[in-house]
Amino acid sequence: MNLISKTKQLLKTKYDSLHSNPRIKNNFLNAVPFWSGAFITGVTAVLYANLFSWAEEGTHYLYLRAPWSFFIITPLCFLLALWLIKHFAEYARGSGIPQVTAAIELTNPKHNYKVNKLLNLKVLFIKILSSLVMVFGGGVVGREGPTIQISATIFKKINDFLPAWYPKISRRNMIVTGAAAGLASAFNTPLGGIVFAIEELTKIHFSFFKSALLTGVIIAGLTALHFLGPYLYLGYPLLNDIPGWVILAIIPVAVMTGVGGSGMGRVILYILKKKSALRKKYQQYIYVIICGLIIAALAIFIDHRTFGSGKEIMVTTLFTGNKQLEWYIPVLRIVGPIVSFSTGAAGGIFAPSLSAGASIGAVVAGWFHLAGPATNLIILCGMTGFLTGITKSPFTSSILVLEMTNSHNIIFYIMLTALLANLVANLISRHSFYDHLKDQYIREIHLQEMQENKLQAEVK
Repeated sequence: MNLISKTKQLLKTKYDSLHSNPRIKNNFLNAVPFWSGAFITGVTAVLYANLFSWAEEGTHYLYLRAPWSFFIITPLCFLLALWLIKHFAEYARGSGIPQVTAAIELTNPKHNYKVNKLLNLKVLFIKILSSLVMVFGGGVVGREGPTIQISATIFKKINDFLPAWYPKISRRNMIVTGAAAGLASAFNTPLGGIVFAIEELTKIHFSFFKSALLTGVIIAGLTALHFLGPYLYLGYPLLNDIPGWVILAIIPVAVMTGVGGSGMGRVILYILKKKSALRKKYQQYIYVIICGLIIAALAIFIDHRTFGSGKEIMVTTLFTGNKQLEWYIPVLRIVGPIVSFSTGAAGGIFAPSLSAGASIGAVVAGWFHLAGPATNLIILCGMTGFLTGITKSPFTSSILVLEMTNSHNIIFYIMLTALLANLVANLISRHSFYDHLKDQYIREIHLQEMQENKLQAEVK
């Protein structure tokens, strides 16, 4: 009873303190929406990760028993995934990161209502459903980009639900924190979430919302940690006794992945531009059927590792003795995302990019006849370089790879790869894949507004 009395007295003291000190009360009220959003984000990210994993396992199960069925399953799944986007939530398509960056740019009193088109509950549910259908059908997509849009939507909706009397909270800060928390919970990489917010989302000083950002990332990460346990996205690869001359292998890997990542983004953008010229719906659906047949054919006739996010390739090459890959695996892991992403269905490109980089690293390591630990290093460098090539975010790519494998002892090699890959990628395109898509979404929203205003004027 004495303990209960002390607890009651402590709670009463805290309550009185909040009411007697307006500043403490205001700070507490400001923090609650961020904490609530971070907790919901963590739970949602865990549920989505499990569903995504089950969908990939379902693909593998069916492939072992009836591989030829994917000539029907894959096109049908691609069609259904696109149909969901077209009929329910147009802005749920693709990765989700460009939508978030566009929402951040549009978040001001003049354009706030436009943000609702990019981040709303319908987009959230369709994003999850469409991406699950895609990956079950063998689509080469990931869940990390979608998790970022889902999390940003959760934080935005919490901001929308705040009553009028509540202390004013910046919607932009909420969206940025939500996106960072989403990445942190998807990869279990809190530092990666913070660096991603600074380097990719805001590209400005973040002093005005650094506390909210830090607590949001921490709570979302701890929530995911509570449900999934102390895990790493990949694991602890062996990285001891690495020879100094391994840098001779890192340089070509950095160049190849920089070209590969940036080039893959350019090809996807080119196809999307050409595809936009298909004005009739049946033409777009025919294109999607062809994409499904291409993915099925590559998996059945060449290698089943064409399917899915590619996490299996990363885990196998890093943690088993089977570290060598055939020369065509990197080609499949680059062609797969190009075909899958260009359908217009939901699905991210983070994990497919990492697996493409890992496969390039494994092939190059085979050329140099490297031992296990050195091969692991080259694979991690390949992952960093390819992700840098497509995102143009070298720090985010480096921190993500280091955190998801707890490999901080190789930070010099990882940073060197990111730097070289970024330099090479800039020669191909000065803007990142996400920046191009962000600009496209903003143009689409402005065009829709103009068309709506024109229709209203004609009615009047």
